[in-house]
Amino acid sequence: FYVCALSFTLERMAFYSSKWLMGVFIVAAAATGGLGLEPADGAKMTANLVAFTYLTPILGGFIADKWVSPRICVPIGTALMGLGYMCGWQASVQSSSTFVWLMIILVSIGTGLFKGNVSGINGRLFENKEDLDSAFSIQYSFVNIGSFIGTMVVSFIAYSTIGFGGTFLICAGLLFLDTIWFIIGGNASFGEVGKKPFKVEEGNTLNRSSKVNEAPLTKKEKLRVGAIVLITIFSIVFWVVWYLTYMPVLYHWGPDFDTANKANWIIGNFTVPSSWFDSLNALSCIVLGPVLAAVWSKRAKSPKGDLSMFKKTALGMLLLGASFALMALAEVVRGDGQANLMWIIMVGILMSVGEMVFSPLGNSFISKFSPAKLLGLMMGVWPFAIFIAGKAYGYLYEFVSKFSFAPAYAAVGLVVIVCGIVLWGLDNRLSKLVEE
Repeated sequence: FYVCALSFTLERMAFYSSKWLMGVFIVAAAATGGLGLEPADGAKMTANLVAFTYLTPILGGFIADKWVSPRICVPIGTALMGLGYMCGWQASVQSSSTFVWLMIILVSIGTGLFKGNVSGINGRLFENKEDLDSAFSIQYSFVNIGSFIGTMVVSFIAYSTIGFGGTFLICAGLLFLDTIWFIIGGNASFGEVGKKPFKVEEGNTLNRSSKVNEAPLTKKEKLRVGAIVLITIFSIVFWVVWYLTYMPVLYHWGPDFDTANKANWIIGNFTVPSSWFDSLNALSCIVLGPVLAAVWSKRAKSPKGDLSMFKKTALGMLLLGASFALMALAEVVRGDGQANLMWIIMVGILMSVGEMVFSPLGNSFISKFSPAKLLGLMMGVWPFAIFIAGKAYGYLYEFVSKFSFAPAYAAVGLVVIVCGIVLWGLDNRLSKLVEE
């Protein structure tokens, strides 16, 4: 288990480091080692990196299901990601956007072979399936620890020592180390798990249930599929706006370009790196996760019971919308001066809590209510929705940037809040669609 979990930590350290680094590198002046492109270009290129790393795991999982051993797919994936980050190094050396696109392609393919298959191996290591919830909760913590360490450390490396190219090389080194770690650790501890494609390991289980799978969908099952599709549409709205949050922090308020006068990132003699906004998100997930779990547990034991899954989703959207209202308010309050760093911290905490309330819905909701014969297809719907959101937020940023900051971001927040209110109001009807 810890071989897989630490493998995720190393991969996430590199991914979140390079995601932030790309956003700065693409827009930074050529004289400082960047490409000197427009913020909209930086937003759209980083959006492609995010988007395709959610799409390719569907293909990578299909390959590991039917044809290639997952224990071969994973190290091939980490090695490809390492080569991708080396392309980032070359992009810096040669001031070439072509190498940035090569990095996006290689990292996306590598993530596809890596991401779902590590979790697939991990899930098969436990004979007692009751242990899976806690196991994957711990794995999620390792993911956030990787994100937190990566973005906390990389900013110092990038600016104070070896620059953009050297930092991309460190990201590559983390993935090559991950490749070695997974091969050696897996051979020592996985036993027979993952040696064959997942469907081969499962044997004839699917064949035994083929008659059930051939039966037509019942009316209730069709209603449940409809509810999943509707919630997926709301999820696209949530994620496209959630990813958008990073763009004004980096390009409008961030200390990395000529926008430093719009926010005060200085504490004493120290300038807080913009990458720490990413770190704040990871830290919020690590620290506040158990707090939220306790809140839901306490509510479940109360006479009124816990909030429904739909109300939790709506609450997540309301919190995200509030973070955009806060951004607009910060811009109004600062006037011609500087926004206090506390505004940015409050935005980061609000969006993170919104994510923590909203994000667990996907796999849990689909696993619970999807018809068994469509489970694989429905499980693919959720990451595909995030792919659409990841692909879209760069273009949304480009569009919103054409307008005055405060009213534009207030309008985006209002749209999300209205979606949250509508979803909250639909709770009873949606619950009747999915519950027995």
